[in-house]
Amino acid sequence: MAKAFASQADLTEKKITFDELAAGVYAYTAEGDPNAGVVVGEDSVLVVDTLATPVQAETLIERIRGVTDKPVRYIVLSHYHAVRVLGASAYGADTVIASRGTYDLIKERGAQDFKSEAERFPRLFQSIESVPGLTWPNLVFERELVLWFGQREIRIMHLGKGHTQGDTVVWLPKERVLFSGDLVEQGATPYCGDAHLREWPGTLKKLKALKPRKLVPGRGPALKTPKQCADAIDTTREFVSSLYRRVSKGVDKGKSLKQVYASAGKKLERKYGHWVIFEHCIPFNITRAYDEARGIAHPRIWTAKRDKEMWRALEG
Repeated sequence: MAKAFASQADLTEKKITFDELAAGVYAYTAEGDPNAGVVVGEDSVLVVDTLATPVQAETLIERIRGVTDKPVRYIVLSHYHAVRVLGASAYGADTVIASRGTYDLIKERGAQDFKSEAERFPRLFQSIESVPGLTWPNLVFERELVLWFGQREIRIMHLGKGHTQGDTVVWLPKERVLFSGDLVEQGATPYCGDAHLREWPGTLKKLKALKPRKLVPGRGPALKTPKQCADAIDTTREFVSSLYRRVSKGVDKGKSLKQVYASAGKKLERKYGHWVIFEHCIPFNITRAYDEARGIAHPRIWTAKRDKEMWRALEG
C-alpha cells in the first residue's frame, strides 16, 4: 500500500502543555505539533509564532488568558511557513516582527506555501476559511532587534540561515531562555525542504554559544536544563549534517534523485525513523539536499502541484 501523502493520515489530536519556564515566560507545546512561546510584560504580551489559523490560535489564546488579561501587542515570526504565521489575526497585535529574510520569502512564495502546507497537513489548518490572507510583518529587522518589557530584555535575532533563509530566534539573556523556532527540534524530524543545509550547522553553533538554560524548540517538549538544550542542538546538527553528507555523496557518484532517496532514506530511517513526522519530511528533505548538492543555492518554491509530483516520483 502506498504511503499517505505527507501528513494527511495524521488525524490524532495532541495533548497541549503550557509550561512556565521563568516568571511570565511560557512554552506552548503539543506532542510534536508546532510549538509557540509567550512572554508576559508589565503592560502587554509577546507571542512567538501564532499557529496555523485564527481558530487554531484560540487554543493558545485560551492559555494566555489563563495567566494574564494583558493584551497581545507583539508577535514574532520565527520564519515564514504558513503553519507558524497564519493564525496571527486572532491576537489583535499592533506589531508583527520578522527578519528581512522572512519578509522576502513571504513576498516571494507565501501564497504557494499556504496552499502547499494546508494540503500536506490538513489537521493543523482547522477552519482554514478563518484565515484572512497572508500574515505580513510591519516591523522588519536585518540582524537584531531589542525590546524592553519593563526591566526584561528581549533580543530578537537572525543568527544565520538554516531551516529557512530568515530564521529568527527570541532570546531572553537574563533568564537564558531561547525560543529557537524550527532551527532546533526535539524528538521530531527537522523539515529541510526550504533549508540551507551547509549553513545550518554554523547557525546552530551560534545558538549553542548562547548557553541557554531552557529552550523551546520548533517541535517537541520544552527543554528545561542546560544539558537538554545542548543535546537538542547537537542532535539537530547531527541530523542535518548526516542528511547532507549522505545525499551529496550520491550526487558526487552521479546517482539520480530516486536512487539517492532509496539509499540515504533507508540509512536515515534506521537512526531517526522513530522521530515525529519522519515519513512526512524525508522526501522533501532529500529532494532539497539533492538540489543544494547540485549547486541550487536558493531553495526552489514548493507548490501543491510540485509536492505531489515529487511524492509520486519517490514513493510510487
